[in-house]
Amino acid sequence: MALIQEKSQLSDWLVEAIISGLPDAVVALDRDGRIVAWNAAAQKIAPALARDIPLSLALRSPDIIEAVRRAVSSGNAERVEVYERIPVDHWTEAHIVPIALPNSVAESGRLIMLTLHDLTSSRRVEEMRADFVANVSHELRTPLASLSGFIETLQGSARDDSEARKRFLSIMKEQATRMARLIDDLLSLSSIELKESIQPEQQIDLVTIVRRVADSLQPLARERDVKITIDFPSQPLMVRGDQDELIRVFENLVENALKYGASGKRVEIELSGDSKRNAVVAVRDHGPGIDPIHLPRLTERFYRVDIMESRAQGGTGLGLALVKHILNRHQGWLAIDSKLGEGATFTVLLPLV
Repeated sequence: MALIQEKSQLSDWLVEAIISGLPDAVVALDRDGRIVAWNAAAQKIAPALARDIPLSLALRSPDIIEAVRRAVSSGNAERVEVYERIPVDHWTEAHIVPIALPNSVAESGRLIMLTLHDLTSSRRVEEMRADFVANVSHELRTPLASLSGFIETLQGSARDDSEARKRFLSIMKEQATRMARLIDDLLSLSSIELKESIQPEQQIDLVTIVRRVADSLQPLARERDVKITIDFPSQPLMVRGDQDELIRVFENLVENALKYGASGKRVEIELSGDSKRNAVVAVRDHGPGIDPIHLPRLTERFYRVDIMESRAQGGTGLGLALVKHILNRHQGWLAIDSKLGEGATFTVLLPLV
């Protein structure tokens, strides 16, 4: 009897040693569905795991428990996918495989191996990809439909109407420009994501970058009757960065302030350094502001507070997503502060050299 017990303990130890190094959560069960061994990944999922207790006492998943019962009964492998909504959306793929052990002291001579693989990340990526394709299709479909409609009109009833032709061609040009801008932003976003993990090494003076951006947007400011003011330090603010990408960041932020905060009549840009060795660039407008409920989602692709207003201003819904990914590459971040009726402040923080 003592020899059988010793062999059983040795068998359990070997199983535990084998599964301990596996990346997925693994639980070994005997022929009765009782727990024999498990690894650290499984312990995180089911803290109640304990030797010689039924799996149903440690894992609260009826679908997986039923699949284990089927595998124990039939001796065939089982696979089941489980989706849980609480506390957050979570997908798990379970594989149950009976394994013959000729040298085992177990009467049936086999173990049941339960492997739990977390599918949550891949499912979320699939959902994001599907949403992205749907959004791009929608954004392109609208101007394409306008172009097709105007072309049919110019080929038909407006063929000899010079005034209508002139007006329609102007609108068609705007729609074509909108599609070109969207495609350009998509390509830029894709390019930045590919190299997001590679931090730039070139040293850049943010003061020079921001002044250059402000100067280039003066025509838009005059058109919107908005005054741009800049408060900057006497010393350079040197950061490691890609000049073109940083120009794009501040072009997006200042242009948005000029377009959506024009009613405030002024846009203020302030540059400084903080106590944590960060360069700080704040772009503030005095327009209608943004409801705080929208702030956490502003950097999502195609998220808009007001879709019609965004399209009227020529926005693609990708500007702030570009800003976020560029700043990620530069080890920086974006803070947004706004209240309805009090304007909005977009603050960029970048590590100083």
